[in-house]
Amino acid sequence: MAEQRCNWATSEALAHYHDTEWGVPSRDDRHLFEMLVLEGAQAGLSWSTILNKRAGYRRAFFNFDIDKVARISPQKIDALVLDEGIVRHRGKIESAVINAKAVKQIQAEHGSFADFVWSFVDNTPIQNSWSSYKHAPASTEVSDALSKALKGYGCKFVGTTICYAFMQAVGMVNDHQTDCACYTQCGSLGKKGRKKSPM
Repeated sequence: MAEQRCNWATSEALAHYHDTEWGVPSRDDRHLFEMLVLEGAQAGLSWSTILNKRAGYRRAFFNFDIDKVARISPQKIDALVLDEGIVRHRGKIESAVINAKAVKQIQAEHGSFADFVWSFVDNTPIQNSWSSYKHAPASTEVSDALSKALKGYGCKFVGTTICYAFMQAVGMVNDHQTDCACYTQCGSLGKKGRKKSPM
């Protein structure tokens, strides 16, 4: 449990996510895919809304099994649009299936989704030093490049702002405030990071 947190962790759910997951380097393809889908789902909404529906997403999308999500049928999408456990936005739901297919192609070409996304930061987390999270950028040249590359594979809901939020979430960039207890913890993980998904 972090004694001092970033100023955005204002609820119990946000605090738990902040303390246990946000900014921790992840190289687990299933978790990376989950965060790509969830960050895309957040577009226009709050992260609290997405966290509250995370269990619903894991149920609806086979715990983010990339192969299974890639095989979701149009009929299943019709059913998911009516599922109150997730954000009922057809475009966002369809994007999860489209992105799963793209991730499978990326895996085939690059060995893993992790190898692909981490190549954009030379396999080492970018260490920032913000006194307040409000100083963190909404996007960077790196997120621009990642967004362009993912779009090149046909991914949807992967604009540069979404990609930067994804980078923050999976520890490609350490944007914890310098007075946050997690700042040094995440920074010390370096190239190791999480191999298995947080559950």
